[in-house]
Amino acid sequence: MVIGGLDIGSRTIKFVLLEDKTLKDYIILDTGVDPLDKIKKILANYNCEQVIATGYGRYLIQKTLGFPIVSEIKAHAQGACFFCPNCRTVIDIGGQDSKVIRVRNKRVENFEMNDRCAAGTGRFLEVMATTLGFSIDDFSKYALQAKNSINLNSMCTVFAESEVISLITQGEDVCNIALGIHNAIVNRIWAMIVKAGYEDDIVFTGGVAKNQCIVHLLRERLNKNIYIPEEPQIIGALGAGLSLIS
Repeated sequence: MVIGGLDIGSRTIKFVLLEDKTLKDYIILDTGVDPLDKIKKILANYNCEQVIATGYGRYLIQKTLGFPIVSEIKAHAQGACFFCPNCRTVIDIGGQDSKVIRVRNKRVENFEMNDRCAAGTGRFLEVMATTLGFSIDDFSKYALQAKNSINLNSMCTVFAESEVISLITQGEDVCNIALGIHNAIVNRIWAMIVKAGYEDDIVFTGGVAKNQCIVHLLRERLNKNIYIPEEPQIIGALGAGLSLIS
């Protein structure tokens, strides 16, 4: 069976093509202002027998195209277990939300989710990187070069941006500020990890899993190895597709 899995996020659309349980292809592109048009163009290039959607935009796809949907929590848990069969904990940091999922026997046991604001998410990182004059790809590299970490008083994106600008004008080292921002995100995730609980094996998914400074700080805090999929952004779409097969 050829399955299409869609994860329509606030920042990006992820599509995977599964043939039985084998990943045959995937696409990642910006969500933009007309995600439905982009999804129709993606699907026109594939001969999917069934398509399923997850993510923020899943209800739009269900309403307009009639495809079944699955929750992001279940999709990420299934996708992480496909990548790492012994997975017990999933940490996912996406564009506009973050979540920690406890898994047992490949089923969701408990979870914590932050979807009320951009604090501690990829969008927060993007805004702070721009404020400091870094590209998002270079942001973590400079943070890892810091000699000290400067504490931020606010995780609100608007207030934190003002605070960062103030620190720059005070002559603080931008690498130290960058590390402080990364530590602030890890502190926020850590609170969710403690609340949800965690056990080995731990899988880190979402676009922020590509940030080496966040990965380094999480490994230090957990004192455990963290598994990163080759393409951590597609795990939700992959799990959605797998949920149809299982």
